[in-house]
Amino acid sequence: MAALAEIFVSEGAILSGSDVPDHFYTDEVLRSIGLVPFESFDSAHVGDDVQLVIYSAAYDPAVNPELLEAEKRGIPLFSYPQALGQLSRRSDSSGIAGVHGKTTTTAMTGSILEALKCPATILAGSAVSSFGDRCTYIGGNRFFVAETCEYKRHFLNFAPRRILLTSVESDHQDYYPTYESIRGAFIEYVESLPEAGRLIYCADDAGATQVAMAALAKRPDIILIPYGFAASGPFRIRELRVREGRSEFSLDASLQEFSLGVPGKHLVLDAAGAISLAVTITQDSHKGQSLSQSEWATIAKALGDFRGSKRRSEIVGSAGGVLIMDDYAHHPTAIRDTIEGLKSFWPSRRLIVDFMSHTYSRTKALLDEFSESFSQADCVILHGIYPSAREKPIEGVNGRSLFEKTKALNPAMTDLTHSADEGVPGQLPARYPDRFLIYTESIDEAPELIFPQLREGDLFITMGAGDNWKIGKSLLAMLEKEKMKG
Repeated sequence: MAALAEIFVSEGAILSGSDVPDHFYTDEVLRSIGLVPFESFDSAHVGDDVQLVIYSAAYDPAVNPELLEAEKRGIPLFSYPQALGQLSRRSDSSGIAGVHGKTTTTAMTGSILEALKCPATILAGSAVSSFGDRCTYIGGNRFFVAETCEYKRHFLNFAPRRILLTSVESDHQDYYPTYESIRGAFIEYVESLPEAGRLIYCADDAGATQVAMAALAKRPDIILIPYGFAASGPFRIRELRVREGRSEFSLDASLQEFSLGVPGKHLVLDAAGAISLAVTITQDSHKGQSLSQSEWATIAKALGDFRGSKRRSEIVGSAGGVLIMDDYAHHPTAIRDTIEGLKSFWPSRRLIVDFMSHTYSRTKALLDEFSESFSQADCVILHGIYPSAREKPIEGVNGRSLFEKTKALNPAMTDLTHSADEGVPGQLPARYPDRFLIYTESIDEAPELIFPQLREGDLFITMGAGDNWKIGKSLLAMLEKEKMKG
């Protein structure tokens, strides 16, 4: 919604809006474009001059007082996916989709197109450092690249000429009860491509490959462009080398060497996907002409300078020799890939993972996978489930059950949960363990329990779609305060 607001303001729209009172980084984005939302929902907020109302799919038009007021007065209503779809119809548009990697791939694609001075607008699902910590890059409207979401088939509102597909596997179990159901939605999205439309897909992902083959069987006119280690063709990754703080790789398409300063093999795949899409768009703008060596060098520099996006392997800060990070990973595959990437990127650091599961349905369906996803972490902190307004609690499904399963799989980790259970923050064993687990139902007591365990050289990362990112902020402040005392 913040990204959409940026695009509308850039074209002269006058905006007002409403939100919940919780503070989030998007508040700064909105403030920078002159929009300070109301911190409640009230029909009085829909002024007499309002001509259009766009709402997040998180809100129900049958319940929200502002949406009810707009409907009563005959003001046109668009959900976010509908509004995004309308934007896509006025440009040569590309949709980036997948269960994992959408935001980072969109951010990387935008960073490349910005560096190439492509007349494009990019809409990402998070603030991007190379976009000036905004969610969008606006460099013209000939091309439009946007992150598109599979939940409730929202991406079917979008009208793409190209689709980049990162990954397909079971998720959003409240809407897609089986893998087949979510795979069917992605196939339907690919089938929405126009004649000779392009599907750029990750050949290393089994689900994305299945979708590509199924769509091609129905639509043989679609042009498939694979990327990744398992790909054939110009966007095959070769010669991946990982050293402390960098991932280096090359592609069959060019002699150019690429280097990433963000961790993980999965981000190398995202980078290859971003290059594939950016090159395809650039060639289309050049009427099929190949890229010059200087353009390839520009792409490499854009990726080399890429520092991620908000809540995607984001470095929050460092103090006392402890590196604090935050990541939005909320699916077992994303958690596992992120942890593996961090361990290979910084092998000398002890890795402490703080995770908060999001939605009861996802936790229930993937409980075993979640508990197994932390196997490469040195220490794990878990919390109560972060609920969603779209579902009700499920009896017997809670954060504690995930903790117990994780504990059973990691007998070498010392359980420090007793301190939280007894209500005595900081009451810890005399000898601090190298590997530990902690469970707190609420995030409030977590910083006081975690802080005494931190050591110089640690990497502490919060993960998930909940609000446990606040723990990292608190720990950083505590470390900085301790440093000032020293």
